[in-house]
Amino acid sequence: MAVDKELLDILVCPKCKGSLELTETKDGLTCHSCRLLYRIIDDIPVMLIDEALPLDQRDEVKSNE
Repeated sequence: MAVDKELLDILVCPKCKGSLELTETKDGLTCHSCRLLYRIIDDIPVMLIDEALPLDQRDEVKSNE
């Protein structure tokens, strides 16, 4: 089951309140203003600033999983 479209429409970046974009692989939400990735785990977006990953570290994390 994927993240609900209605939920995605109302979510904003918790840091800057900007819009979020679903990644191509649908495993996270990207804030381009903050350059952060909020991961989606078990179809639940993890919207904690402390848990967000800088966009430049995303590939490093994926290779370590």
